[in-house]
Amino acid sequence: MDKPRKCLVAVRIRGMSDISQEIKDTMTMLRLTRNCHATLLDNRPAYNGMLRKSKDYLTWGEVSQENVALLLKKRGKLVGDKELTEEYAKELDYKSLDDLAEAIFKVEVEFSSLPDVKPVFRLRPPKKGFKGKVKRSFAVGGEAGYRGDEINELLKRMV
Repeated sequence: MDKPRKCLVAVRIRGMSDISQEIKDTMTMLRLTRNCHATLLDNRPAYNGMLRKSKDYLTWGEVSQENVALLLKKRGKLVGDKELTEEYAKELDYKSLDDLAEAIFKVEVEFSSLPDVKPVFRLRPPKKGFKGKVKRSFAVGGEAGYRGDEINELLKRMV
């Protein structure tokens, strides 16, 4: 029996220098080509493998519905660098951006497959900086790797 699909967010926390071509390609497939970029994914095995492979260069976890809405409203962009608006959500037959965020959160619609939406969020570095070292795993007090629900606190500081 399959696990229920969950919405994940992956945030790149380290730059490009001195990484293998294999990991560069994985990051490109995840659309995380620059530092402080984030994208919304689901927990299918293909994405989980890609996240585990590039765990030293990014952090990820289960995002809250509130943070999906925050990302869409504050950092969501359409092609041509236009803001993501309520009108766009209505074109897709959603009442508002909050309804679109709920559909993305419940994995009813894939964020990367929305028409004319840039599949990546450009975030700021976190306010008051990273709490640990970006070269260490989150499990041992660093920033990289899987962090579960703790990703929501980091996202709020980066939006």
